[in-house]
Amino acid sequence: MKSKLIYGNKTQKVFEIAKEKKFALPAINVSGTNTINAVLETASNVNSPVIIQFSHGGAHFIAGKGIDNSNHNASISGAISGAHHIHNVCDNYKAEVIIHTDHCSRKNLPWIDGLLAYGNNFYNNNGYPLFSSHMIDLSDEPIEDNINTCKEYLKILTDLEMTLEIELGITGGEEDGVDNTGIDSTKLYTQPEEVSYAYSELISISENFTIAAATAAVARLSDHAPGKGAMEDWMNGHRSLRVRFMSFVQTKSSQSSKLFTQNNQKHLCKSHLP
Repeated sequence: MKSKLIYGNKTQKVFEIAKEKKFALPAINVSGTNTINAVLETASNVNSPVIIQFSHGGAHFIAGKGIDNSNHNASISGAISGAHHIHNVCDNYKAEVIIHTDHCSRKNLPWIDGLLAYGNNFYNNNGYPLFSSHMIDLSDEPIEDNINTCKEYLKILTDLEMTLEIELGITGGEEDGVDNTGIDSTKLYTQPEEVSYAYSELISISENFTIAAATAAVARLSDHAPGKGAMEDWMNGHRSLRVRFMSFVQTKSSQSSKLFTQNNQKHLCKSHLP
């Protein structure tokens, strides 16, 4: 057992502590052992747990961009390789780590299926998961279709002591080949009723989930993207690294406060900075 790996019930415990102590967890997309090591070293230096995550494209890069990825095998192999590297070195660092995969649309679900097939064998052989969590982003679909699919994956992940992250609302800008630069700005905000519905459906399966709710977040800002003006100065100083902060979002509106219970606030946790 890797003592620095965060998974299962401990993942939710870390989120609860973050909410109680009012601190954010950085979630960093990586593309090789060099960036993985940099994240682990930095997190150790600042004495913070950290989420290291792989995108579909980043995982392909780890395996090698010369490999054909039409069947997602390169992204599957790259993510597995990166996760194994973290397992192999993490106990040499002070920081505890959550190993995560980032946005996965429906067309890329075979990527997650491949990781779960490998991960199931890994779990059976070792007694703990290769990944701490996976993210499924079906936010561009009707919410009923989104949640029904996520419920099926939540059942599988729960059996492997893993956590599922889902997405509600659309992240603006462009990320990992998904371009939402022209999206209607009203779709950048998740409605309280949507969060309440998602929570009530998912909690019937397991508590091992988090909800990424859209709050006008923009992944990469085009010249006319909503939010560009407010973020431009910040981006000018941080173009080399895109950071996702896991932060517990508490609503301030009277409408939301009627819909969000203490429990589903616990599962509403992701905020996006480009």
